[in-house]
Amino acid sequence: MTAIRAAPSERPSVFSEYCAPNRTVLVLTLGGTIAMTRTAAAPGVTPTLTGSDLVGTVPGLQDTAEVTVEDFRRLPGASLTTGDIVSLVERLSRAIRDGFDGVVVTQGTDTLEETSYLTDLYYQGAMPVVFTGAMRNAASAGADGPANLLAAVQTAGSAEARDAGVLVVLGDEIHAARHVRKMHTTSPGAFGSPNTGPLGQVVEGSVRLHRLPKPIAPLRLPVGALPQVEIVTASLGSSGRLLKGLENEVSGLVVAAFGVGHVPENWCSRLEALAAAMPVVLASRIGVGPALTSTYGFAGSESDLLARGLVGAGTLDPYKARLLLAALLATDTPRTEIAKAFLNRS
Repeated sequence: MTAIRAAPSERPSVFSEYCAPNRTVLVLTLGGTIAMTRTAAAPGVTPTLTGSDLVGTVPGLQDTAEVTVEDFRRLPGASLTTGDIVSLVERLSRAIRDGFDGVVVTQGTDTLEETSYLTDLYYQGAMPVVFTGAMRNAASAGADGPANLLAAVQTAGSAEARDAGVLVVLGDEIHAARHVRKMHTTSPGAFGSPNTGPLGQVVEGSVRLHRLPKPIAPLRLPVGALPQVEIVTASLGSSGRLLKGLENEVSGLVVAAFGVGHVPENWCSRLEALAAAMPVVLASRIGVGPALTSTYGFAGSESDLLARGLVGAGTLDPYKARLLLAALLATDTPRTEIAKAFLNRS
């Protein structure tokens, strides 16, 4: 087999020898564990592999698609920013114009559930966009990156995945970005969609979707940086001191509340004052199941907090709720429309 050489940095590299002539897939690499190996310069693994390196390690890719690789970023997942993802969405628009059948994004799993969701909020197109990564670095025995990348390319090049929104593929499972969560720190089977289950699987190289997610209109891309939105988590005996002065520091707030949407009673007055100054969203810190609206009636309950002006997050976990609120604030969405958006998107 012809040796695979990395192309000059200013140009993507096309692996024509890894080609199924009727499908074209663009792989955008952002770094992360899937691209990490050990070097003498650091005590642990760091992102060192290029997209060419990643694609070159995947047996069977030549039977799937003509793959074009572009090194978009080379960062740990924890160091990616919302600005990186806005730039990624802009790159996806160019990929549509260039006629690709699908796009795969490889990155670190630390933030994959958030980056894929933010992309899904903005992405406009039928072309499949698939995020993937790895839980075991490339130098590990049993590294899962090659298998995940192969399944992601198979999904991105599949006609069945068109109009499915942004997807996440790991462990041969296909998840909707709006529902997926990282649920284990180290397991290769770390990702799941606990509220809905996966959309489907990749079986013997074929994409099998059981259902498609409900279509949701994309949001407008921001002109500048996203407004700052933070999360404050309720915990046993918390004084609520971290809420003090936030109206001067952030544009919006998400409360990761107990259970179905409860906070300590001593938080109530501060949250009410914050909700008068900015949008404050009430989510559950559990991450599975909805925040309720009208079951409990004590001070600090979900109905009490909503009556004080907070906005319910529905089934969105605090991390996704934060991104949705920031995206809505970036387009100057009125308060009443913010509440509707959370209702429609959860």
